[in-house]
Amino acid sequence: MCIIFFKFDPRPVSKNAYRLILAANRDEFYHRPSKAADFWGSNNEILSGELVSHFLTTDMDSLSYLKKVSKEGHLYNGFNLIAADLSTEKGDIICYYGNRGNDKPVVLEPGTYGLSNALLDTPWKKLCFGKQLFLEAVGRSQALPKDALVAQLLDMLNNEEAQLPDPAIEDQGREYVQPFLSKYAAVCVRCSDYGTRTNTVILVDADGHVTFTERSMLGTDPSHWETTTHEFKLQS
Repeated sequence: MCIIFFKFDPRPVSKNAYRLILAANRDEFYHRPSKAADFWGSNNEILSGELVSHFLTTDMDSLSYLKKVSKEGHLYNGFNLIAADLSTEKGDIICYYGNRGNDKPVVLEPGTYGLSNALLDTPWKKLCFGKQLFLEAVGRSQALPKDALVAQLLDMLNNEEAQLPDPAIEDQGREYVQPFLSKYAAVCVRCSDYGTRTNTVILVDADGHVTFTERSMLGTDPSHWETTTHEFKLQS
């Protein structure tokens, strides 16, 4: 049950404000092999983890790509896909498509959004709770040094307070979720062999400077983690 929160403001009024603030958890079985996000591609110009690499290697804009995906959406199990074009010269655009929702992708208005194992902004209690924590951190973003903001967002992503009762999450998971409901109903999932393995925080400032911070669990031990940070400038 991965979870993501992001605030999108393509035209921040302050030099100290961010065009994009994103905080996300990737939940997975601890024993499943995975790699940390790193630079790759023909010129090492792409920074990402394992998924959605096809969009990053095409010349299509985000909306066109999601329109292409939506035509085949019925062929796949449920998924959500967020794609963005962040351009200092052309302006920022973020688009969303979920193949269990509308037939076509949508262009998102500037604002704050949350996404878990349902459609965008589905009001699960854990999502609403996490979104409030995210908004509190974002509200302090212009007054905080960058490192302090990243630390607060990582702390929010590791909140293990179960948000119960929540009939929506219980109904979706049915008998699979019942034994672990108190764990799945938190922003940070922590079970014996499954849970949050990666925290990701992305900051994009008004000048297009990106700070990408990833905190990853080492091996299968939830008590051992490693944090890496990449900083670079967006291409125009």
